[in-house]
Amino acid sequence: MSEEKIENKSFLFTQRDAVAIISINKPPMNPMSLEFFNELENFVPKLSEDQNVRAIVITAEGEDNFSVGMDLKEITGVVRNMERMREILDQRLRVLSAIENMRKPVIATLFGYCLGGGLELPLSCHFRLAAKEGAKIGLPELDLGTVPAWGGSARLTRCVGRLYSLDMILRAKKISGTEAYRIGLVNEVVPKVELKDRAFELAKELSDMPMTAVSEMLRCIVEYGDQPLEEGLHQERQAVLKTMGTKDNLEGIKAFLRKRKPKFNKS
Repeated sequence: MSEEKIENKSFLFTQRDAVAIISINKPPMNPMSLEFFNELENFVPKLSEDQNVRAIVITAEGEDNFSVGMDLKEITGVVRNMERMREILDQRLRVLSAIENMRKPVIATLFGYCLGGGLELPLSCHFRLAAKEGAKIGLPELDLGTVPAWGGSARLTRCVGRLYSLDMILRAKKISGTEAYRIGLVNEVVPKVELKDRAFELAKELSDMPMTAVSEMLRCIVEYGDQPLEEGLHQERQAVLKTMGTKDNLEGIKAFLRKRKPKFNKS
């Protein structure tokens, strides 16, 4: 297995074969600083364009917490500067939208505190895995006299529905990994000691799937899943036409007929 490591000021980047791993690097609380989002905004387009990366894991250093969200010490100095606050909010919305609309699957790990932006970032990812023990997941901004700022209310409602969103946000609730799984917020609940390994394992599985087909399904489901049925059917038809007759399509058919596992993404 090949591996490459890069250390930025606010996160670590590791590439293991076709899987990229971004790890917030301010343990134990892993707040998301202004610097973190500046670096992430520059990094996400590079990952999106890198053909050697086919799946991404977003996690955090240490074993205590994924993230307590926005670094409040930094924000305190600008809360009265509405122009600066708009710039900060716009940047976060841009970055999370870029992650959500990536044509590569992105997986987030939720453990310890996953609060405010520490949930809003995972909500922009396509898969979420939570620790079975100790996770505290929520959007408790009302405790600070404000509201979710990075698309949390919109994405949470689309994920779990109005009933659970109102309950979590208006009561500033922090729920467990097991509860998050029950309401459909996360895909899996995993013992904490296995969480990061499981995220990589899932990313590796997804990176072995046919890249063009994965990209097209992400486009159809993420971009058009909430559109009228006719638009969804049209986009699916376009995806079929883009994938039929490709090397991966022919490999999949051949492997099926020969009763073997297909080997996709080969030039």
